[in-house]
Amino acid sequence: MTGAARTFTDPSVLAGIAAGKDWADPEMDPTRINWKRRRADALIPFEVVDGRPVNPHAPTGIRYGRNQLGHWGEQVAADAMVTVSDAAGHRWLLMIERKDRHGWALPGGKVDQGETPLHGAIRELGEETGLHLPGAHWRVSPARYVPDPRASDEAWMVTVLARTHLGIYFTRRRPLVVGSDDARRAAWIRAGSYTDLVTHLADTYGGQVFPAHCDMLRDQLDPKETPR
Repeated sequence: MTGAARTFTDPSVLAGIAAGKDWADPEMDPTRINWKRRRADALIPFEVVDGRPVNPHAPTGIRYGRNQLGHWGEQVAADAMVTVSDAAGHRWLLMIERKDRHGWALPGGKVDQGETPLHGAIRELGEETGLHLPGAHWRVSPARYVPDPRASDEAWMVTVLARTHLGIYFTRRRPLVVGSDDARRAAWIRAGSYTDLVTHLADTYGGQVFPAHCDMLRDQLDPKETPR
């Protein structure tokens, strides 16, 4: 029906609420949430209309409800971008294949209460790939909105990217990684450019990039030159 405001919350969210999962807001009516506090804590400003949060990049196609996300409003995530170079100078990027069949992504996930985005990215890296990097130098980028396919006009994701480069590995053996937790598998993907990454994923694993990470990875792998 043309012009209809679609309402949808995935059954998995309702199941998460019933199971008491910390990623799922138990409140079913967003007008009862303290939006003054949540807006004050938000990394990217958003509006609240008639007591309901509005995705700063709406419309998504789902006007009311949470789609496949458990929270109302902004959810902060953190992602870890770990790269190495081989002896020939080729860059390789650590990625995970998501268990939810949304494609290949950077290791990452929801930032826990009381946790900084950097610590969240490092924790998720260890949980999803088994890779622990004590002493690594990390650079943290400003928060950015990501077009998550699970989002709605009332529930969306914002992520903080933490980046580190491990240097040159002169053998074919890169640091061992194993997919676990929310990752079906983990692997080093050739990433000389964004196109190189997409091609290697498709040719080697029959995979594609998680839609929420496409623009972010493109920006990181193919940085635009600063005009003189």
